[in-house]
Amino acid sequence: MDENFDEQNKLPELKLDAKQAQGFLSFFKTLPNDPRAVRFFDRRDYYTAHGENATFIAKTYYRTTTALRQLGSGSNGLSSVSVNKNMFETITRDLLLERTDHTLELYEGSGSNWRLMKSASPGNLSSFEDVLFANNEMQDTPVVVALLPNFRENGCTVGFSYVDLTKRILGLVEFLDDSHFTNVESALVALGCKECLLPLESGKSSECRTLSDALTRCGVMVTERKKTEFKARDLVQDLGRLVKGSIEPVRDLVSGFEFAPAALGALLSYAELLADEGNYGNYSICRYNLGSFMRLDSAAMRALNVLESKTDANKNFSLFGLMNRTCTAGMGKRLLHMWLKQPLLDISEINSRLDLVQAFVEDTELRQDLRQHLRRISDIERLMRNIQRTRAGLQHIVKLYQSSIRVPHIKSALEKYDGQFSSLIKERYLDPFELLTDDDHLNKFIALVETSVDLDQLENGEYMISPSYDDALATLKSEQESLERQIHNLHKQTAFDLDLPVDKALKLDKGTQFGHVFRITKKEEPKVRKKLSTQFIVLETRKDGVKFTNTKLKKLGDQYQKVLEEYKNCQKELVNRVVQTTATFSEVFEHLAGFLSELDVLLSFADLASSCPTPYTRPRITPPDVGDIVLEGSRHPCVEAQDWVNFIPNDCRLVRGKSWFLIITGPNMGGKSTFIRQVGVNILMAQVGCFVPCEKASISVRDCIFARVGAGDCQLRGVSTFMQEMLETASILKGATENSLVIIDELGRGTSTYDGFGLAWAICEHIVEVIKAPTLFATHFHELTALAHENGNYELQKKQIVGVANYHVSAHIDSSSRKLTMLYKVEPGACDQSFGIHVAEFANFPESVVALAREKAAELEDFSPTSIISTDAGQEQEGSKRKRGYDADDISRGAAKAHKFLKEFAELPLETMDLKQALQQVTKLKDDLQKDVNNSEWLQQFF
Repeated sequence: MDENFDEQNKLPELKLDAKQAQGFLSFFKTLPNDPRAVRFFDRRDYYTAHGENATFIAKTYYRTTTALRQLGSGSNGLSSVSVNKNMFETITRDLLLERTDHTLELYEGSGSNWRLMKSASPGNLSSFEDVLFANNEMQDTPVVVALLPNFRENGCTVGFSYVDLTKRILGLVEFLDDSHFTNVESALVALGCKECLLPLESGKSSECRTLSDALTRCGVMVTERKKTEFKARDLVQDLGRLVKGSIEPVRDLVSGFEFAPAALGALLSYAELLADEGNYGNYSICRYNLGSFMRLDSAAMRALNVLESKTDANKNFSLFGLMNRTCTAGMGKRLLHMWLKQPLLDISEINSRLDLVQAFVEDTELRQDLRQHLRRISDIERLMRNIQRTRAGLQHIVKLYQSSIRVPHIKSALEKYDGQFSSLIKERYLDPFELLTDDDHLNKFIALVETSVDLDQLENGEYMISPSYDDALATLKSEQESLERQIHNLHKQTAFDLDLPVDKALKLDKGTQFGHVFRITKKEEPKVRKKLSTQFIVLETRKDGVKFTNTKLKKLGDQYQKVLEEYKNCQKELVNRVVQTTATFSEVFEHLAGFLSELDVLLSFADLASSCPTPYTRPRITPPDVGDIVLEGSRHPCVEAQDWVNFIPNDCRLVRGKSWFLIITGPNMGGKSTFIRQVGVNILMAQVGCFVPCEKASISVRDCIFARVGAGDCQLRGVSTFMQEMLETASILKGATENSLVIIDELGRGTSTYDGFGLAWAICEHIVEVIKAPTLFATHFHELTALAHENGNYELQKKQIVGVANYHVSAHIDSSSRKLTMLYKVEPGACDQSFGIHVAEFANFPESVVALAREKAAELEDFSPTSIISTDAGQEQEGSKRKRGYDADDISRGAAKAHKFLKEFAELPLETMDLKQALQQVTKLKDDLQKDVNNSEWLQQFF
């Protein structure tokens, strides 16, 4: 395998003579400096990159600078690297699909004459789609966004617009955002944005830096454009050309915004939509609604492992990888990608998806039938895009035809279903399919292909227009066949004249250099040498034989070539005509692609729900203001899908007024993080319309999931672990509502114990009292469990902190061996001890270190719920594990009593007393002291 890899990726030789090199160097110097652009130069058989790009490619992709070559000499020398076609495709895919920090440019030419042929960025892939998706499916549709922020005293009004170049959708919206740009972030996540245009700022203000941080968190490439490009002048006129339908609704939509139209103007200019006439009348425009889907920020997407990551050990590590069982080519994948970023809020729409999933779960035969047919469906969306951009040939038309003829089979499979959801299936799929497949729509297209394309030739891998489709083509075809017959007869006649067997000894060849020629092997040549020299014209003699012709064959060959050229030109014109006719069906195929990809994703959900070892269950969905979140026997879908895991299910009960805020304590590695994440994942899956990995589930719809789970350092941006933690928490406190779900793991670890605990306590109180969102809070601060303590002190009772409940993940310590066993079971109540030292033993710490740790912990530990919250209203609350403090007067009173006790004990004449008398006297002294203990808390610690 390594040899093949080396063969595929070995460096082509940089073949330039001195004159060519000099010409190229002079051209290269004229290129503008753009640190983000990676520029490739097409040298026909291979590609080259130069200067800093060459160094970047050598280090990143070849992992060695020995791949570099020098072009030119001395101070004019230029580092260069050459890459073959395979490597070029690999680099293109990585730069545009994986990374979000470079643009790509491809130049064609020679000497000093080069011109830019293609350019692309992570948000605009259109010119490189043939390279990117030649051998793999398009998994996500990249979106380019333009933002025009307008900072004011009460926050920032953001003009927001986007373009989806694959689906040809334009959108715009305007909203007020907070200092953390939480709305911008959730919109970027929901749309799957890869690139964002921002106006070039002369002074980098702190607000702009915060916006830039939000974009970086979402993995978005920032492209700065001149402020003058953000203009709304002529926008309505431009949109009138691009958007299908009347211009009036477009004008009304645009006039309703102050800043968004200028952002959209910058997008149209950047994506050069008006330069391509194929875009005219093919775009749709809409007002983007921030509140139409559950909001998810980048932290929640990471915490819940929603989308795939390069570091995933296998596909089941992410929710997308686990749920992606789609079988249409690319369309289903892209829709699933979008659904996971846009969970629903509308209960009837969620239930309608769940109804369909239930229908497919219950009817295995229907599910298998449909999947069988969907496997043969091509990527209709991308095929239509190529056809609209006039990049298509007959191959694309045939793929659309092959997909179209599957639709009646899909329809008849659905018609067989007679379960409880048959009316929904009829309304959602059968009626639209009925309309789409009538004689004015798909059937018309199928008839067009069957009359125009020579379907018999497909078996030979040839895509040809059928000769019967056009009279001129039919005439040319019959001429071609007539000439072929004459040439064949001449071949037989010549074989007879030369006394050679046809095909075995005398072969008829057809090549680009000589056209039709006869060929015999060198072995046969001596037999017919005399006739060859007198009756034929010898063209060449090589190892594989002698090629010769005569005037008759030459004349027939020339006629054949002429007819073939005419035939090809006629074919080309007819193919263009068929492609143009197919383009008129774009709306039909758009709807068809929508229905088929939706069917594909819902079948994928059903397949997942029924194929897991422990089947998934249908969740009951309630409105956001009523109902609780109750998951019985819930599991984490991605964790249980790993081969080495035997997952232990747990219940989660977020009940309003009782356990709406759960504090979860317990040992490290005990399963706290998995438990709180699985609740978030279960809710997300339910709102996407999928069954959930639970025995029983009831879910009150959430408008947003906020997750603060394990902050990573961002030192490159000058942000420490703790600062990152605080920024994420600040966005929760500002953005969460009572209809959100908040998941917080280990808050406050990055600073001193007391500061961290103080912050954690304050944040908990704020969420419980002010935000009132259902929350899962996993922590090692056992003192926080006092928030839910039954005998809450006067202060807490006054604040009426209700709805807080303690849970813990259980662990068992064997009393004799002191061995710790994780039980991974979440149970009510606070954890009664910390297990940090036991976990250190797990990690094979030296015994001396463990012993010292136990000793030190015992010294510092003076904690019990009663020491944290005293029933005495005057008693100061202690929120830490420090030794309790005592009042100075109390200590002096207690010390005086203790001094008196010790003095009296010392004066006892023990040497003259017998044992019974001595014990009586000591007991009396002790009883007297105990009476005084009630007046001194300091003394109480000794009893």
